[in-house]
Amino acid sequence: MTTNLIPEIDYTINDEGNLVFTKSYLLKRGHCCTSGCINCPYGYGDKVDPMIPAEFCDSWEENSDYEISFEDEEDL
Repeated sequence: MTTNLIPEIDYTINDEGNLVFTKSYLLKRGHCCTSGCINCPYGYGDKVDPMIPAEFCDSWEENSDYEISFEDEEDL
């Protein structure tokens, strides 16, 4: 099922010419995309710089998927 976006209800165009989803649309979508949307109703937009891709904002210290190992203590 596809949905047509409605200008000024689902999105606006900012001064730089970018499409910006509205808070209303983001709520209808039902989940946070973790992209740092300007109008993020889930609070994620306050935590990141929207000019930096989300994958570069994730701190390795807080992410258990990252593992650092040294083969030799002298490498420290």
